[in-house]
This record gives sequence, structure tokens and C-alpha cells, in this order.
Amino acid sequence: MRKLIILVFFCLPVYAAEHPGTEDFVNRASAEFGLPENEVRALLDEAEYKQSIVDAISRPAEGKPWHEYRQIFLTDKRISEGVNFWKENRDLIAAASKQFGVDEEIIVSIIGVETFYGRITGSYRIIDALVTLGFYYPQGLSSDRSSYFAGELMQYMRLASEEGLPAAEVTGSYAGAMGMGQFMPSSYREYAIDFDADGSRDLWRSTADVVGSVANYLHRYGWQPGQPVAQRAIAAENAAFDEISTRNFTPSLTVAQWREKGFKSSSELSPDLPAAVLKLVEEKGNTYWLTFKNFYVITRYNRSPRYAMAVYELSQEIKKGMEQSG
Repeated sequence: MRKLIILVFFCLPVYAAEHPGTEDFVNRASAEFGLPENEVRALLDEAEYKQSIVDAISRPAEGKPWHEYRQIFLTDKRISEGVNFWKENRDLIAAASKQFGVDEEIIVSIIGVETFYGRITGSYRIIDALVTLGFYYPQGLSSDRSSYFAGELMQYMRLASEEGLPAAEVTGSYAGAMGMGQFMPSSYREYAIDFDADGSRDLWRSTADVVGSVANYLHRYGWQPGQPVAQRAIAAENAAFDEISTRNFTPSLTVAQWREKGFKSSSELSPDLPAAVLKLVEEKGNTYWLTFKNFYVITRYNRSPRYAMAVYELSQEIKKGMEQSG
């Protein structure tokens, strides 16, 4: 019996006690943002550690090779529903595109990739997600992002106060992203807009606010309407493969300079156009792409180049579907 009691003690969930780092967090939240200490403590007491969140952050979909990742988003269903979403909100999407200078198909595609046009917005409580990742971020990953998620938790507390959200009840993704556009709390506070002018920024129930906020986000990062996103490249055998970055997609060389390095565009482009090069892992070999400023802008929404390519390819399929449907 004694051994059984000890076993049960060590199997108690970690959230039964105060979360590690609570005091530092409460002090910082109070000093930097003026959040009431008692309210911060009360919300932290509500939060629960979730092993499923740790498991999810340890194996994100963005870690899959392109040929597997692509299959998640480039489906007939997601394309056809994208066409339907665009048609149902044609005037709204056109208005946001005109005001913010963002191509309509890209606005639709991002909402499609993020939440299947609002169908899948996440079932984790935001406080559980951000406390788990802010206080218990798993070791052994490529980098420790606990400080980022702890900062997002503070931003979430501010957002809940500003927008009148029930902080202990709001749900979203395992990483703490919210609404149809999956905005993190800091992005919600910075980029979300009240596009339907009803006095609140509602990224769950107001399609207008969602569409306007996605467009505003891309606009703020410098989207160039009507300009290219990516173009297939033909790589020479002696191309400068070692100069391809896996993280930084800021266009640093021109199309002409990349051509000199062995990456030739599959169609005519201005030789002075700034570009980067992307490698995608296919089932049989690799493909190479020239990517431009607009591709970089999409990576500000989600830093994965596979995400950005999925958004781009889905947008083109949805646009084609719209044109074919009349």
C-alpha cells in the first residue's frame, strides 16, 4: 500500500500546484502592462497543463515534407468551398481588396488554409495553450520559445480586457491562435479591425472583421497587389544549391543574379525583380521556385515556406474555380 501511495503522488498532474514561474510572470504583467495581480493569478489558477498541446507543438504539420503537407490543403473540397466562400462574400472581399490592396484570392486562401473557412477554429482553451507553452515548453526542440508564448499570454490578458472576452473560456488552436483567421493575441491587438463598424473586432462571428483583418495584416507587411508570389525555377546541375536559405525568404538577389547562379525562371520575368529561391521536397526529387516580396509577406503570417506555398497554390486553384464558374 505504501508503494501505491507514492506512485499516485508522482502521477499527479503538474497543474495541481502553482505553475513554475508564476511569480515572475505576475510581477512582469503588473509592472509592464498594469494588469491587476489578483486577476492574473486567478486566470493562471484556471489554466491547465495539457500534454496534448506539448505533443502537438513537438510535431507540427509544417514539419512534414512538401508532398505530404500539400495534400492537407490542396483538396477538391477546400478548393470548391473556397469558391463558395468567395461567391457568398463577393462584395465584402472586393471591398477589403480595394481598401487594403491585397489580391482577393489570397484573402480567401488564407482563411481556407487556416480554418477551412471558419469550420475548424480549434478546441483548446487559449489559457491552457499559452500557459502550457509559456510555462512548460518542451525541451529538445530546435529553439526554446517559452518566452514568446508567455508574452502572448500577457497580450491575451490585455486583449480579453480590451475586447470584453471571457478569458477563461475562449478557444483556439494548440498554439493559442484564435478565430477564423487564427490570429495570435499580439496580432489580434495589432492588426484586427472592425470592418463591419459595429464597435467590436470579432474574428469568430463577423466574416467582415475576419476578411478585413486578414487584408490589413498583409497590407501592413507590404503586400504588392497584382505582383507575383512564386514562379517555378529550372535548376542547372551546377546551380548554387548551398545558397538556398531554409528560413529567410527576403528577396535578396535579382532574377538575373539567380539565373547566373543556375536558377532560371520557367517563364519571362523582369531581370531586375528581387527574388529568393525555395526548395520543396517532392516524392521524387526536389522542385525549385523563385519567390518574391508577396511570398515573403505570407511568411509573416506563418513563417513556414510550405505554409506560404500552400496558400499560394490554393489561391490559384480557387481563382481558377471562380473563373470557370462564371
